Amino acid sequence: MAEPASNPSIDTTPISPVEKLGSLEKHLQTRPDPQDLKDRNILLDTNAAPALQSKALELERQRATDSLKKGLGKRPDREELVERNILPDSTAAPAIQGQQRELERHMRANSLEQKLQSRPKPEDLVKEGILEADEQPAVE
Repeated sequence: MAEPASNPSIDTTPISPVEKLGSLEKHLQTRPDPQDLKDRNILLDTNAAPALQSKALELERQRATDSLKKGLGKRPDREELVERNILPDSTAAPAIQGQQRELERHMRANSLEQKLQSRPKPEDLVKEGILEADEQPAVE
């Protein structure tokens, strides 16, 4: 049989049984408790037999999947959400919808300002017979 190649980076000296036992005891002392493993989802938190745990987990996932499908099936469509003013009636990307709303608000304000500027004076309305002379609104 060929001798193993000597590699200076690998320690091939045998470990004594006393060192093995000490190393095992050290690792057992720092071993996490079962509740910690359950909290970290390493161990399943169940009282079922180990042979049944995977089936129970599969059934739980299937139940969650069915529940989600049922909820998504009852979800209203986009048009209904727009009708109920839950979603904005916009085809713009979500990243720019805020800017679009701000632009629309400024456009409405400008339109209102323009209409107020072109509004007829009370004297013109009296001349046209829309207002009576004693009905003139107070000027602020």
